[in-house]
Amino acid sequence: MNNSNLRPRLRLLATGGTIAGAQTSGDGRGYTAGAFSIADLVAAVPQIAALAELTVEQVARIGSQDMNEGVWRQLAGRAQAALDDPGIAGVVITHGTDTMEETGYFLNLVLKTAKPVVLVGAMRPATAISADGPMNLYNAVAVAAAPESAGRGVLVVANDEIHFAREVAKTNTTQVGTFKSPNRGLAGLIHSGRLHYFGPTVRRHTAASEFAPLAAGGLPRVDIVYAHAGMGRELIDAAVSAGARGVVIAGVGDGNMPAAALAACTAAARAGVAVVRSSRTGGGLVERNIEVDDDAAGFVSAEELNPQKARVLLMLGLGRTREAGALQELFRVY
Repeated sequence: MNNSNLRPRLRLLATGGTIAGAQTSGDGRGYTAGAFSIADLVAAVPQIAALAELTVEQVARIGSQDMNEGVWRQLAGRAQAALDDPGIAGVVITHGTDTMEETGYFLNLVLKTAKPVVLVGAMRPATAISADGPMNLYNAVAVAAAPESAGRGVLVVANDEIHFAREVAKTNTTQVGTFKSPNRGLAGLIHSGRLHYFGPTVRRHTAASEFAPLAAGGLPRVDIVYAHAGMGRELIDAAVSAGARGVVIAGVGDGNMPAAALAACTAAARAGVAVVRSSRTGGGLVERNIEVDDDAAGFVSAEELNPQKARVLLMLGLGRTREAGALQELFRVY
């Protein structure tokens, strides 16, 4: 019997990032993201061949700080095409860590599938001493190849951990344990390819998402404004003047902001701009009508979503409605 016939077929889509990075100096500090091709990364981990039969595609070669809607759309299109192929069991995407949580959540909302989709990256470039990319890639392929990964939405694999894309956040600038899921916790653990899931995600995603598959046409502009002591209204007014259809406030505490900023947001909402209150704290949830009268102001509370993920959902939501109550329901469901 040919054992290769027993291996699942996976599509591996590459976007660059540190996992494909090469150091540019002898001190091991500087590096260029996306220097290596996806074929190079796979060749460096020959053990992957025992897990799955891979077909690879280089979608982009960028650091994820340069991720944008155009690459998102290209990536979603290539991923959806692969997932629609009956012969493909799942998709693995290599990605830089800086914006991985945003890309992961975006794909979690726009891919119409129950098949596994796994994002993976690294904190150390491929040429570094003790690079974390090879093991992360091996584990990501193992997760995507496992039947029990189906139906869980988009996942992120790093540092022997499995995260739901909705929950994960980058929390450290350089350490390999940067990814955390602060509110609902890990999806599971993976050790040398052996999976241990803890439970399913409870919010709507992928096959059940009303935003999947991704519709043609551009997404509306949504800006994030960071709240701070002494904040005025100028940045909020500037975002509205620049054409933002939505503004996410990375608020202090429970999504709060100074009085001047609150007045600017209220005026923006009355002018038809969607205003979402999120929090800069990194954990917890922003509830409605606690210190801010959201009902009177016409605001939306982000609930558990951090500012960058609130922006993703708001961009997609504004393609369907501009009514604050309907937008609030999206934040409750997704």
